[in-house]
Amino acid sequence: MKVFAFLFCLALGQAVAAELATKKALTLAVAKEMAAAAEAEARANQWNVVIVIVDEGGHLIYLQRMDETQIASIEIAQRKARTAVAFKRPTKAMEDAVAGGRTVVLALPGALPIEGGLPITVEGRIIGAIGVSGVTSQQDAQVAKAGLEALAKILGR
Repeated sequence: MKVFAFLFCLALGQAVAAELATKKALTLAVAKEMAAAAEAEARANQWNVVIVIVDEGGHLIYLQRMDETQIASIEIAQRKARTAVAFKRPTKAMEDAVAGGRTVVLALPGALPIEGGLPITVEGRIIGAIGVSGVTSQQDAQVAKAGLEALAKILGR
C-alpha cells in the first residue's frame, strides 16, 4: 500500500510539473493601438513612415504604410522589428556595435543594425517588436518609442 501511495504522489507531482506555461501575447487590437500612437508621433512631426508590429517569433501582426512613404521602408521596418525580437534588444544597440568597429554584427543572420526597431516587453518577457522606417533612423526610433510607450496606457498600467 505504501508503494502505491508513493507512486500516486510521484505521478501527481509529475502531472503538476507538466502543466503548460501561461504567457502574454500581442493581439491585433493592441498592435493597432500601438501603431496609432506611433502614427500620431509621425504625423505630429510631418514624417511619413511604415510601422510594423511583429509577434515573439518575428511574424507580422500589423503593418501600416503612411501615404507617400517609400516602398523600400516596408521591408526595412519588418527587418528592424524582426531583428529587435530575434536579438532581444533595440536595433540601436547593434548599430552602435557596428559604429564602434564590431563589423562582425553585419554577418549575423537576420540582423539589420539600423536604429528604429524595439522589442516589446511585458512582465520581463519579450512578446514582440515594433519597427519603423521612412525617415532618419533616429526619427524612426522616436516614432517606434511612441508606439512602445503607448502599451502601458493600453494595458492600463
